[in-house]
Amino acid sequence: MPDRLLDAEPTIRLAVFLGVLVAMMMWEIAAPRRRQEMPRVLRWSNNLALVIVDTAILRLVFPMLAVGLAVMAQAGGWGLFNVPDWPGWVTVVLSVLVLDLAIYLQHVMFHAVPALWRLHRMHHADTEIDATTGLRFHPVEILLSMAIKLAVVAALGAPPVAVLIFEVLLNATALFNHANINLPRRVDRVLRLVMVTPDMHRVHHSVIPAETNSNFGFNLPWWDRLLGTYRAQPVKGHLGMTIGLERFRDRRELWLDRMLLQPLRGPASGHMLDSEAKQGEGDAMPGGQPPREG
Repeated sequence: MPDRLLDAEPTIRLAVFLGVLVAMMMWEIAAPRRRQEMPRVLRWSNNLALVIVDTAILRLVFPMLAVGLAVMAQAGGWGLFNVPDWPGWVTVVLSVLVLDLAIYLQHVMFHAVPALWRLHRMHHADTEIDATTGLRFHPVEILLSMAIKLAVVAALGAPPVAVLIFEVLLNATALFNHANINLPRRVDRVLRLVMVTPDMHRVHHSVIPAETNSNFGFNLPWWDRLLGTYRAQPVKGHLGMTIGLERFRDRRELWLDRMLLQPLRGPASGHMLDSEAKQGEGDAMPGGQPPREG
């Protein structure tokens, strides 16, 4: 079973990825949440080109990825869940939850450590937000993220099926919660109780640092609520908010070559420990009622 799962992993992940990506793109065209000023062809072509670069570098540096390591851990009896005789469904559920928490904490760390923020801010420098923004990560950040994920998988001894479920969920929800889709407000209020919605995550891409440094969850919304990083709505509303960073707002910055060089350019301002970034804390809404908008 583990060998068959390992063989099927690329097909399963690619099929879900392409299916969700195409569905979100079509939804964005049919019913967008916000009007976008930048041409889709410019942003989509460069963001998708970055995916190709990231994938090639990841495969070159890590010959074995998370599901493969999980198969090895299960065969060798490594990790927490391979020591006692845990029920299968318990190890799957706990593995998915712990991996999701690890990604949340990693995300917070990339906002808090200036050197890591230099890498991660490329994701935030997109001046629009749509499904392709969920794919826009610097190759070095992708490598560091995979190293952290592999360490968690090895420590847990997570079952291969749990790791595959988590990877598929993470990719699909990243596309969904970055999508520029007009989800009905009542649906959003209910859905964000169990998963991160586009309106919830869009706050995280606000140009206001206090809002940028909130809503870190990609898949499950509970960590933000439990650990005090949740903000219900942007202070200027979803139609009035500005997406991106104060820096890197020129159209030329959306090209692949400029994106790859952004970590080396300018100060690492806007991270969680930046005193200037904290000045907007009083402006952003920690919860409560959303602003009225059309």
